[in-house]
Amino acid sequence: MNTPYPPAAIQVAGLCKSFGEHIVLDRIDFSVPQGSIFSLLGPNGAGKTTTVQILSTLIKSDGGEIGVGGYDLATQPENVRSIIGVTGQFSAVDELLTGRENLILMGDLHRLPRGESRRIAADLLEKFDLVDAADKVASSYSGGMTRRLDLAMTLVGDPRIIFLDEPTVGLDPRSRRAMWDIIRDLVAGGVTIFLTTQYLDEADQLADRIAVLHQGRLVAEGTADQLKRMVPGGYIKLDFHDRDELAAAAQAFGNATQVNGDLTLAIPSDGGVRSVREVLDRLDVARIEAAGLSVHTPDLDDVFLALTGGHQNDKENAR
Repeated sequence: MNTPYPPAAIQVAGLCKSFGEHIVLDRIDFSVPQGSIFSLLGPNGAGKTTTVQILSTLIKSDGGEIGVGGYDLATQPENVRSIIGVTGQFSAVDELLTGRENLILMGDLHRLPRGESRRIAADLLEKFDLVDAADKVASSYSGGMTRRLDLAMTLVGDPRIIFLDEPTVGLDPRSRRAMWDIIRDLVAGGVTIFLTTQYLDEADQLADRIAVLHQGRLVAEGTADQLKRMVPGGYIKLDFHDRDELAAAAQAFGNATQVNGDLTLAIPSDGGVRSVREVLDRLDVARIEAAGLSVHTPDLDDVFLALTGGHQNDKENAR
């Protein structure tokens, strides 16, 4: 029997972690399907990095059941390590070595034959657009180049699951988008990505599902569109050819407001298909023809602030 969803690459139930009396993770649950991008979103100190450290076997949890790649994290950590890769907040690149030497070193750590390590290094240098800088010391690399090399090093072991802990922090917009393209290509090849980020547009652009972590608990989970519909403030915008049509529509929709004095009405809505259908049906009944219709929902900034109770400074950090 075919299942409607792909099997889980990561399955977490009741994950707990405390440092002394400080509770960092308080019985969190989530599931990450194979070949998808799952983004864990949250402010500084929310527990994102701790979650990555636990799932990648770097530290132990205090409780919960965790499966990674079909292996039990508690009893089969070696098996888990054999199928994962980790790119942390801080680069693992050795700046005294060249890009090529860094990649070959990773091959040595994976106990690959030297010839195989050289072949993999050459392939990754080409894939990550680092051929021209391959034999330059990494200390001469820009931030974007260093980050690309760091991720390339993670791929030497051909991992099925990759943990990216805030991979684009400090990168310029062009380098960030280049990294996004690389991440999309990895997923297209069947890799599962577990991404933590404070950049809301990054989660919006990349993630198949997003979980919001706040004060050690998951306060929401879903697609970007589902999360946006959780926050009030969405509306359907109707444009009209003339003021007679505008006036008729304003009468048909008692809760509509005129936008900026133009021939446009904004009707409060959650942005869902049913809401759009109801608006169109009401226009048909009133025999009003709109010149255009568009749906506007709150962005992830609004969701983030609503769910975490953040202030403007938090929003700036998130951006």
